[in-house]
Amino acid sequence: MKAFCRDCFWTGEDAVRRCPTCASPRIVAHPELGDLTIAHMDCDAFYASVEKRDRPELRDVPVIVGGGQRGVVTTCCYIARIKGVRSAMPMFKALAACPEAVVIKPDFTKYRAESKRILGMASELTPLIQNLSLDEAWMDLSGTDRLHGAPPAITLARLQARVEAEVGITVSIGLAPNKFLAKIASELDKPRGFSVLGAEAKAFLAGKPVRILPGVGPATVASLEKAGFRTVGDLARADRKALADRWGAQGLRLFDLAHGRDARAVNPNEARKAISCETTFNADLSRIEDLEDQLSPLCERVARQARAASVAGRVVTLKLRGTDFRIVTRRRTLAIPTQTAHTLFQVGRELLAAEAVGKPWRLIGIGIADLVDEEAAPDDFFAGDERKALASERSLDVLRARFGADVVTSARNLRTRASRDKG
Repeated sequence: MKAFCRDCFWTGEDAVRRCPTCASPRIVAHPELGDLTIAHMDCDAFYASVEKRDRPELRDVPVIVGGGQRGVVTTCCYIARIKGVRSAMPMFKALAACPEAVVIKPDFTKYRAESKRILGMASELTPLIQNLSLDEAWMDLSGTDRLHGAPPAITLARLQARVEAEVGITVSIGLAPNKFLAKIASELDKPRGFSVLGAEAKAFLAGKPVRILPGVGPATVASLEKAGFRTVGDLARADRKALADRWGAQGLRLFDLAHGRDARAVNPNEARKAISCETTFNADLSRIEDLEDQLSPLCERVARQARAASVAGRVVTLKLRGTDFRIVTRRRTLAIPTQTAHTLFQVGRELLAAEAVGKPWRLIGIGIADLVDEEAAPDDFFAGDERKALASERSLDVLRARFGADVVTSARNLRTRASRDKG
């Protein structure tokens, strides 16, 4: 198989402009189409798409999902993107670029339910699914041809059509020989795309900026560009040993990625890397007492998510955003991994004390990283204050499960909620 139709699933050996069976122009053609098995599935503008599905009158309207005037864009539909709106953009800039946009507050309970629904469909095809987030996942369909009576490409196209028909949103698929290339491919033809990358990947990547490579953030980009590596092709042409001498294991990995190589397997059991929550204030805050009031409910949310996922974190991370939108992060490694709001708040307020010196802040966030399974934690995991706090907070979890999330809360959190509602 070298080509297929995404509408009627016709297959053939020759690339054609239109399907010979149904005349559809939605043809996918590639010499390796029948052999590739690693896919990346990405929901198109997921949160905004779910909101448009539920409110059909917004179908042709730019939609932004995010906070208020002082918040940031969580995601936006493609109409808004055409106007220049982007994820993580300050809301005031987004509305300046697209003043006619409809702004909707995120409903993560709904988004998680739809994500679970879509991943459930995918799990019927293969057990090898690795989530990256609510709206994207890698899949390995190796050896599924006989089970589904079709090559992985056809199986994925059928999944794509099923999600659109049953869930009411669209997804894009990238098919490739490895995870890195599959994720790159899924971005090539959004929305509702199906793209393939194979042996031509090295040439395709050559002219791309080095920031396209996974794990290459602003600091690494600056380091690479200073050394003369501006494109992926520059890295591919470099001496492998020289890259290793300068950047160690990361240099070797960059060399492989530049050649389109990625040995990582699709691992359903790969641990979630972090859990975090943040909030943007209605007005800038500088008093440490006010910042602590905002920090406390975030600690409870992170701790509840950790307990629900049966994980604990070795590292606590505090995030602050100033009035100039610059982000400050502070981290502390714990002697005992935690999944309690008690420990999160104690450590978070200590990190905050060093930064809350009169400077105004517009956002605060707290999170845990370096996650471990709660059963795999050290024997002294439940020792001392952590043990007492965990027992107490688990009891509250039971009450909230029976009577609702707001049945029990702290006086501090009630005060924060009242202040927020008043504002």
